[in-house]
Amino acid sequence: MKQKKVYVVPHSHWDREWYFTIEDSNLLLVENMDRLLDVMENDPAYTGYVFDAQSSILDEYLKIRPEEKERLSKLISAKRIFVGPWYTQADSLLVNKESLIRNLLYGTRIAEKMGHSMNIGYLPDIFGQNTYLPSIFREFDIDYSVLQRGIYTDQLNGDLNFIWQSPDGKSVKANNLYYGYGPGKFLSEDDTYRNERLLPILEKLEEMNQSTDHLLLPAGGDQVLVREHFPLTVDALNEKDARYEYVLSDFETFMEETFDAEERFTNVIEGELIATEKSRIHNTIRSQRYDIKQLNAIAEEKIISQLEPLASIASTLGVRYPGKWLDEMWKMLFDVHAHDSIGGCNSDDTNREIVNRLTKVIRLADGCLNVIKKQMTQAVSTQTGKDSIFMQFHLLPKRFQGSQKAVIFTKEQAFSVKDLNGDLIEMDVLKQEFMSGGKLIVVTADGEKEVDAPGYYRNEILLQNLSLPAMGWQAFEVIDGEGMGATAAVTQPSESIENDFLRMTTDKGKLHLHVLTTDHIIEDLIQFENVADAGDSYDFSPLKNDAPILSKEAHSVHTETKAGVECMEVTHKLTVPTDLESRVKGGEAKELTIVSRFELRKGEPFIRVSHLIVNDVKDHRVRVLLKTSIEDAAHSFGDQGFSLIERAVENPYMKNWKERKFAEAPVPIYPLETFAGVSNETTKAAVITKGIKEYQVLETGEIALTLFRSVGLLGKDNLAWRPGRASGINNKVVTTPDAQMQGEWTFDYAIHVSAGGKEEELFSIASLYHDHQVSYQKQSLNSFEERLDRFEIPYPVTELPAAFSLFEITNKHVIFSSMKKAYDDDAVIVRLFNPTEDVQSFHLTSEHYQSLALTTLNEKSEQEAKSDVLIQPKGYVTVKLRVKGDQQ
Repeated sequence: MKQKKVYVVPHSHWDREWYFTIEDSNLLLVENMDRLLDVMENDPAYTGYVFDAQSSILDEYLKIRPEEKERLSKLISAKRIFVGPWYTQADSLLVNKESLIRNLLYGTRIAEKMGHSMNIGYLPDIFGQNTYLPSIFREFDIDYSVLQRGIYTDQLNGDLNFIWQSPDGKSVKANNLYYGYGPGKFLSEDDTYRNERLLPILEKLEEMNQSTDHLLLPAGGDQVLVREHFPLTVDALNEKDARYEYVLSDFETFMEETFDAEERFTNVIEGELIATEKSRIHNTIRSQRYDIKQLNAIAEEKIISQLEPLASIASTLGVRYPGKWLDEMWKMLFDVHAHDSIGGCNSDDTNREIVNRLTKVIRLADGCLNVIKKQMTQAVSTQTGKDSIFMQFHLLPKRFQGSQKAVIFTKEQAFSVKDLNGDLIEMDVLKQEFMSGGKLIVVTADGEKEVDAPGYYRNEILLQNLSLPAMGWQAFEVIDGEGMGATAAVTQPSESIENDFLRMTTDKGKLHLHVLTTDHIIEDLIQFENVADAGDSYDFSPLKNDAPILSKEAHSVHTETKAGVECMEVTHKLTVPTDLESRVKGGEAKELTIVSRFELRKGEPFIRVSHLIVNDVKDHRVRVLLKTSIEDAAHSFGDQGFSLIERAVENPYMKNWKERKFAEAPVPIYPLETFAGVSNETTKAAVITKGIKEYQVLETGEIALTLFRSVGLLGKDNLAWRPGRASGINNKVVTTPDAQMQGEWTFDYAIHVSAGGKEEELFSIASLYHDHQVSYQKQSLNSFEERLDRFEIPYPVTELPAAFSLFEITNKHVIFSSMKKAYDDDAVIVRLFNPTEDVQSFHLTSEHYQSLALTTLNEKSEQEAKSDVLIQPKGYVTVKLRVKGDQQ
């Protein structure tokens, strides 16, 4: 009797795009799928084929071959072709948690509609694993996960099968692809292949599977064509091999038969998985092609924080929910979120298409927002009898108190904003610009005539001391010709700015931050670091003997003070070599100028920071170093998913990674979802970012934020932190001049420093910094700021009140994640989470819902709930609200 069972799993790993474009991929997909259908139908011995757990391939294939839907569906239903649960294989460390959830929601539903969604959270190639993936998988009724990257061998404790657990305690049964997804790609009965390649791999897999006689041999590769000979090859191997029984199988069968009724695998692995021992993680890919990361952050915020919540509120009041448009936007985003795409480690042609795709998503989101805001504002105007209505929408489930920026247009230089009771709203006019009205075309009996249109003013304002309803809106009125216009800013003679929490001062070109709540001063707060980047699109690589170039004193310090906001603008200049050759040989140098703007708004516990860099230098990396005065931190913290994650400032594996032949240096440079920082008993310091995705905490306690890196090659051999072959395509040099990031770039984040306290308080602070508000003015002066204002649209709702709140929650520790329409019906889905270590409960207050139920991420189950809901520590809940029929 044979001692070991080898599960040979034929598959194709399908990259949506990479050094090739998505069009190349789709052309190849149709050819390969055509052949796969023929092979599977003609050979019943070919029991299963995994098409990379992606449902996007169904959309793409059936666009071209709609007539093959029934054939494909039959094979999927019979569990012979496996697709899902993903729409695309997303990089789980570079996108919003809600994007991961939606990716699985679309992926599973599309696959199920075709017959079956694979019961495997399949992660063959993404660059590290998000700590909440097991929990998310379980909420999609996925029992298993098969993954490659991110695990240290000593975490496995002698078994490649283990329990993978999320911070909220939910877990899946998992298998680590120790040799990646392709050890059986060239499977053959040839004796040389068996003895020199196959058997040594199986012997090592035996050694790594102490608790089972089942061995997993993935047999596929990138964009491979189905191997028609596999059934015959498996039969031939069984005849030759007395030790191993080979079976042609699939991941589901392997996991079900390996994790049988016996609880044989007790090893539990927790946390994010970013180990670099066996597989490359590309830790510094988070700063590659910053422009893509920035556009993605804008797109995600517009959809998740603005459009979906506003559209959900509007849909309960009679405005059509833009569901089909959101489907289109999400699918374009899922293509961007595939692990190569969002990483930016692609050809320039592919990256240009990614940028175009993101730009299109942002335009669509803006257009949908424009239409909904216009329809709702018109209804408020009709009901209130006020024509010059200005609406401020607040899209969080807690009442807002504070200030908000907005743009309004007026005929006169002087104007005011009042609530509908006539009470004046305090405001600062931050910028006022007179704009030409242009020409109007008037049709007369004598033909068309041009008429001069009167000019008007564009006003950027900061409304102060606003009190806005939770998850709703408040209407105001713009009064033209009275009140104030733009006033001259007051220049601070002391060159300082401050608000209730922080004061920033300059002294001899150094910037100092005074934390007023602790009376502590952080001297020389900010410095910029420039170093050579001798790497490629996958990885930063330090240049031998290169020394960091640090900024010195700031120049051209300018401060402005208004009643509700104080700003400081400073300039730093660094003289840096023009490219890698200049750094090596001491050649030409250029001046790299960084203009920074710091903004302190009244009542905000952070300072808003924006850097402007015009880059005409190549082969370099720019980081901003932020002092924290916490010099003894052993760990940093950051958000990931629905809670915080702790990371070592010094990775102990760095000591001997070369001797242990790691695939990549385990540098303590980490991904960033929203914020990261350090703390001790007395102080908490953090940064909250918009599109900046990489940080490191230095031994000095400084937070090093990577602004961008500039390289010109897709792949490169033998990097300092990544020995061996080039990643990706390694038989051709692919130049990527666009990745040198020439041009003008902006970088936005906030700095928060306070006295101790709970680190999870930063979730609420981050919500305040990010944009959960939108505004709209009913006006006829400018029809280009909101691009669809110049066109006629229908108004489905006739009247709406001046103020409205759909619902409110009571617990400050409970954080809003998303709100949207349900996938299957007209209910509203609300997701909330608890990042704390304690059980939290919240009460949902509303006059507008008729029932409240708890559901799962896949929105299938439904359990009736009361208005008081519990959330477990580091957990989340998905609430399903059914709103009363007529809200008007």
